[in-house]
Amino acid sequence: MGYKVAVVGATGNVGREMLDILSERAFPADEVVAIASRRSMGQEVSFGDKILKVQALDSYDFSDTDICLMSAGGETSKEWSPRIGQAGCVVIDNSSAFRYHQDVPLIVPEVNPDAITGFSKLNIIANPNCSTAQLVVALKPLHDVARITRVVVSTYQSVSGAGKDAMDELFQQTRSVFTAGQMVQEKFPKRIAFNVIPQIDVFMEDGFTKEEWKMMAETKKMLDPKIKLTATCVRVPVFIGHAEAVNVEFESPMSAEQATAILRSAPGILVVDKREPGGYMTPHEAAGEDATYISRIREDATVENGLAFWCVSDNLRKGAALNTVQIAEMLVNRKLLPRHQAA
Repeated sequence: MGYKVAVVGATGNVGREMLDILSERAFPADEVVAIASRRSMGQEVSFGDKILKVQALDSYDFSDTDICLMSAGGETSKEWSPRIGQAGCVVIDNSSAFRYHQDVPLIVPEVNPDAITGFSKLNIIANPNCSTAQLVVALKPLHDVARITRVVVSTYQSVSGAGKDAMDELFQQTRSVFTAGQMVQEKFPKRIAFNVIPQIDVFMEDGFTKEEWKMMAETKKMLDPKIKLTATCVRVPVFIGHAEAVNVEFESPMSAEQATAILRSAPGILVVDKREPGGYMTPHEAAGEDATYISRIREDATVENGLAFWCVSDNLRKGAALNTVQIAEMLVNRKLLPRHQAA
């Protein structure tokens, strides 16, 4: 018996990626429905070799739908996810709206799969922030062997994390540099072309940005509340793919060789680490790939039991769409969907 799946936000970067990944991974769906706001109604999006006409969120009946992949922003999710859940459809939400709600599990399948059973109160499961997702995939297998006490991470985040308009702004500004055209600046607080911006999301009272706070809070919720984490999140002029420079402190010693062996055998990770020019991964190479790539693994002699590494992943895939589909696959494989439990 197949499933009926709705993708809300189907015309956006992540929504389109969700449709692609559902098709690529042959998700057992009898029907996939593309949904967006009323202004997008009637637009066409691709799903495998099919074309789907976009339906309007405010007039769609979710009562016969099993799974809703929600990627329409926090405000839309706050309004609609509880309603959709009450209709008996399980929402997997890509926004930050419910990540910190005590009755909503925050899931990365390679990290905390068993937490998924906690979704039944609201029928909502949260997908983590894109920068956090790849980080915890890398930290989890190391933490299982030698407990992590502290993490310092600096991110190099692509513009696609801010949506299609942000990608367009980078493209237009880059062209303007070479053509002496008008430099339009709308999506970012400073020019992004040939520049880096040490601000993602809004500033909080303590001087950290919301993006940095998300990494701290989500790592604690999914991995271990005792881990101390500090982050500096930076937007860079890259279209797709987030990179992170990560420094980790452990309770007990962890050699670079031991860490490499652990990471090589961990799910969702590929180690590319040759100590030679080009012997590492970059966002350009990670774009379109599912794995979280680890490079530059080395011991950090400035602290006791320290390790440093470089982490790269496609933020639209593992950071968003792929992780969401993997959660949906867990619901199917564990027979957790209400209408299919007796099947």
